[in-house]
Amino acid sequence: MNLLHKISALTALLFMYFTTVTAQIGKPFIHDPSTIMESDGKYYTFGTGGGGLISEDGWTWNGGAERPGGGAAPDAVKIGDRYLVVYGATGGGLGGGHNGRILTMWNKTLDPNSPDFKFTDPILVAQSDGVEDNDAIDPGLLLDPNDGRLWCSYGTYFGFIRLIELDPNTGERIEGNEAIDIAIDCEATDLEYRDGWYYLLGTHGTCCDGANSTYNIVVGRSKQVTGPYIDNMGREMLKGGGKLVIAARDTHIGPGHFGRTIVEEGVEKMSCHFEADLEQSARSVLGIRPLLWKDGWPVAGDLFKEGTYKIESERRGYSLELKVDFVRMPGRMRGFNRDVDEPIITVPNQKLDEVINTWPEGNIGVRIGDYMVRPHQRWTITAVPEAGGYLGGPFYKITIEGTNRALAATSDAEVVTVPNFTGAAEQLWRIDQLTDGTYRIMPKEVPNSNDKYALVSSGDSTPTLAKFDMSSDNSKWNFRNH
Repeated sequence: MNLLHKISALTALLFMYFTTVTAQIGKPFIHDPSTIMESDGKYYTFGTGGGGLISEDGWTWNGGAERPGGGAAPDAVKIGDRYLVVYGATGGGLGGGHNGRILTMWNKTLDPNSPDFKFTDPILVAQSDGVEDNDAIDPGLLLDPNDGRLWCSYGTYFGFIRLIELDPNTGERIEGNEAIDIAIDCEATDLEYRDGWYYLLGTHGTCCDGANSTYNIVVGRSKQVTGPYIDNMGREMLKGGGKLVIAARDTHIGPGHFGRTIVEEGVEKMSCHFEADLEQSARSVLGIRPLLWKDGWPVAGDLFKEGTYKIESERRGYSLELKVDFVRMPGRMRGFNRDVDEPIITVPNQKLDEVINTWPEGNIGVRIGDYMVRPHQRWTITAVPEAGGYLGGPFYKITIEGTNRALAATSDAEVVTVPNFTGAAEQLWRIDQLTDGTYRIMPKEVPNSNDKYALVSSGDSTPTLAKFDMSSDNSKWNFRNH
């Protein structure tokens, strides 16, 4: 192997080693994805063209979802024990101009291998004639949690975004219902409700141009589902307003087609597609990010990035650390009565090789203590892609920096560190960014238990495993690179 080949091989190796896993794996290629639905233990999302993606765990996605009718930009919602799918049949650059149609159809399951899998005939609920100030495409659904009413928004840059009401029992349009104009200057809208507010999320910018697409997602809110939808600066979305939710990030360009999944209280995910993933031939891919709420506004969080961190308890700000004896740093360290003219030198932080021989060789417990930038307080967090994942993320291993000593759950719902990471389920950790921006840390499994526990601070100095409680700072953590 010549020098050039050696350098290329080394560059590729370093790229693989230092690159953070930042997108769903498998073949997550899709455009205009619907809100993610869970059916019979799997996740589904549908896209333009009639197909879609399936995932066993929410992290690895592949083709296989089926939806008849073709067309563009579907959405889906579960109503009772059935799934309602809505899509645009024509229009919006699909060769049909702007004379679009919005149709709905039902199914008992989204699993194409189930004996119950059978979509009903499509039902026309809205249309545009190609001349009026609207293009009937890009529908989004909201089942109002307050009164059970069903709403559908639709439209593109060609005129207005419109809102109609559907019958949640039949999927048909409510008789006599007139469409309401609620926004301009966006497309691929989605309606959400939270804490007394209705939110209208729209995709702004240009699409369908790969890495040159300018798609981004904006939002306005209203106390009424019919609007007016106002952004954070008081601008109406009917006049082009909208607060930014997510734009291009790193190698992911052009986010569009917002969807929201509530995992549980305090844990929410947003889905979209990115017009181009530069790491995957600039193809359009499914994106899943944490969904945060700041001052009453939705904003996309960040995928967790591998690295070495202080794991900080939100309870008091203390650090997760090994339960080992404190080793003093050598030398004259007193900070007073020093000769001000003595030479200034740099005193390095304590190193792992200075203390590791003082640690026990077997399992070592953990505690929470004052952070001192010491080796027993520095945790390296690395994705383990072969271990699978959960909605929007892979499982991670958490080890003391520079070692293979790994954080693990025990059968009595406690936490400990073991000398070597083996890939066992109790050594794998799920890391979710919460709606307030802090994090939840959960073992993949607790040995001999089916309970779902999270890492919590049961006292200022005592970590343990217990039920997650979004209302308590005991359940919340931060990752600091100090």
